Amino acid sequence: MAHLLIFLLIFAGVFGCALLGMYARTRLPDHHLDDDSSSSIKLAAGLIATIAALVLGLLISSAKTAYDSVNGDLQRNAVNILRLDRALGQYGPEAKPLRDVLKRSYSNWVDRLASGDRKWIAQLDSPQILSHLSEFQRRIAALTPTTPAQKQLQERALDISDDVFTARWLALMQKNGSIPMTLLLVLAAWLCVIFGTFGLFAPRNHTVLFFFLVCALSASGAIFVILEMDTPLTGVLRVSVEPMREAISQMGQ
Repeated sequence: MAHLLIFLLIFAGVFGCALLGMYARTRLPDHHLDDDSSSSIKLAAGLIATIAALVLGLLISSAKTAYDSVNGDLQRNAVNILRLDRALGQYGPEAKPLRDVLKRSYSNWVDRLASGDRKWIAQLDSPQILSHLSEFQRRIAALTPTTPAQKQLQERALDISDDVFTARWLALMQKNGSIPMTLLLVLAAWLCVIFGTFGLFAPRNHTVLFFFLVCALSASGAIFVILEMDTPLTGVLRVSVEPMREAISQMGQ
């Protein structure tokens, strides 16, 4: 909802500046829009447009990297959960309660993640959840292996559990995004200046207005996509939880 509101505000500002530029064209004296003045204004607007294009490209690249990173962390988490479950299964019937706890807690974690609810996701790294994770590792360490094979499986389970919880924390660190809002506001201001310049030198007809509308939607839509990809656990563009659902279906077998 917050990203949609930002999208609408940026669209209204950018398109409004284009309309303001078209209105200013009718109010300014002719010598303010002569060839020399037009060339100077267009050069300045071209510089701003170049900077805005570079920043927009960098933000899209950064947001896509964040999205892919979280997606990869969650996929590795699903694989490691299966590895952990298999290691506990090979340990023997003594680890059966731990396998049940693992499946139950992981299913609950995935359900919260799949909901996309910011309040629920914010609780995934709460002290209560972290204490449960620590308790689970303590229970693994408390197992009493009677054979060298069980000792090796216990050590493997502890190592894998570290990998599982590390990947989980890495993914949760992206829940609030990493792109500074100030940078997006500056970018939006640049877009307003650019579209205001477009309107200043554009004729007043419906075709021009239509294409200004489309371009304003495209520019503000790009910022909306950046915000969505930068927060891949919530919103419209969420990472898929299907690999984790598949892992849950195979646990305990």
